[in-house]
Amino acid sequence: MLKGDDVFKKIIAHAKEYGFIFQSSEIYDGLSAVYDYGQNGSALKNNIKDYWWKTMVQFHENIVGIDSAIFMHPTVWKASGHVDAFNDPLIDNKDSKKRYRADVLIEDHVAKLEEKINKEVQKAANRFGETFDEKMFRETNPRVMANREKIVAIMKRFVAALEAEDLKDVKALIEELEIACPVSGSKNWTDVRQFNLMFSTQMGSLSEDTNQIYLRPETAQGIFVNYLNVQKTGRMKIPFGIAQIGKAFRNEIVARQFIFRMREFEQMEMQFFVKPGEEKQWYEYWKQERMNWHISLGMGEDVFRFHDHDKLAHYANAAADIEFEFPFGFKELEGIHSRTDFDLGAHQKFSGKKLQYFDPETNESYVPYVVETSIGLDRMFLAIFSHAYNEETLEDGSQRVVLNLPPMLAPYKVAVLPLMKKDGLAEKAREVMDNLKFDFMCAYEEKDAIGRRYRRQDAIGTPYCITIDHQTLEDNTVTIRERDTMLQERIHKDEVKRVVMERISYKK
Repeated sequence: MLKGDDVFKKIIAHAKEYGFIFQSSEIYDGLSAVYDYGQNGSALKNNIKDYWWKTMVQFHENIVGIDSAIFMHPTVWKASGHVDAFNDPLIDNKDSKKRYRADVLIEDHVAKLEEKINKEVQKAANRFGETFDEKMFRETNPRVMANREKIVAIMKRFVAALEAEDLKDVKALIEELEIACPVSGSKNWTDVRQFNLMFSTQMGSLSEDTNQIYLRPETAQGIFVNYLNVQKTGRMKIPFGIAQIGKAFRNEIVARQFIFRMREFEQMEMQFFVKPGEEKQWYEYWKQERMNWHISLGMGEDVFRFHDHDKLAHYANAAADIEFEFPFGFKELEGIHSRTDFDLGAHQKFSGKKLQYFDPETNESYVPYVVETSIGLDRMFLAIFSHAYNEETLEDGSQRVVLNLPPMLAPYKVAVLPLMKKDGLAEKAREVMDNLKFDFMCAYEEKDAIGRRYRRQDAIGTPYCITIDHQTLEDNTVTIRERDTMLQERIHKDEVKRVVMERISYKK
């Protein structure tokens, strides 16, 4: 996988050039941190959603899916704590006029200390070779130990300040660490203040009837308020899950890094309802299940890691992130949270409706506990897209850019390419196309040299190209070319569907 800021810029440019992602309202100079998915991007995005939905809902007998509305009763957000507690600590640099999240500034400082530690470890590993004991080195090397102590002290003070809502101490910590504005290098900061991330609007036809409502900042609450509806109509027995894919909206202070952090984004969430006291074992179960799901996409295990939370949200008794190594470093991709009975308990209190489950095995009623898995679809898109982007130098010295997408997720599974338009090759190619298009998304191209067409299909990630040539007219065989290896083989045209189906199957 390619890394670094320069590579990331190439990935962003590639996403636009090949119809994956465009800046929203680009002809009007765009809208900050809002993006549109193009023809290939929307296909890839839909394939990711389909894979998640199949593995989460179709493959589990005790998980069902819903689609709740974006607009919800405003009391929902009071009950969930978003009205009072959905804030980020905001800080401005007086010289550059740039705005930052105070917690991100501190976390970036800690990441630099972590980087220093890793460089020390790598230098030692190179020096000592196979005899190197990394665990002992980390526990005994003075420089590593000193930086580790700094990290622990910073995080302890930072978490305590946030939990106590002591924003003065957060600013004091930034000043003591001599954290500078990344743009200007200035350390001239304003006070830290809280900033609520919810977008609000009004509902009602007359001004006197208007009622402030919010664009949902997460999809989870749509599941919680429908818990009883689903449980009763689906005759669901604990433990069971409710899954949902939907849009959410957050007025991010600093939206950056392309589609990694946006103001309008999509989530794939599953809330798993369990018996109180059993939530920790299900939390561990879903941590591993979700990690296995990511690894199943073939990107390797070394690009993923768990990060356990030091500071827990007000609703959680355990929380961890699955982080992915993006070109700009390890960042959160998916969250697994043990949410206790906070959500159902809060909605029961604010609505006055009982949201309990009668357990026939124990003859008791209780408010279920919840284990949540929540993944950002746009971040998942970026993880898959950036990992797939590769620049290769071929044996003849030529270059190609290829998207090594998992074949089952690629926008097009097959490209049908007649060697040329004439001699009846285009007509034969159309026969092949008509035989495949009901089973796969297929591209058809007959313009330009065949090599140039291969390169275009490589660049959008099409795993298989089918070439129809003069031999096809003689014996009905075609050439099937594999994207990653560029190997070609001849097979009968009637075998193409079976061969491609086997190679892109979910069962693999």
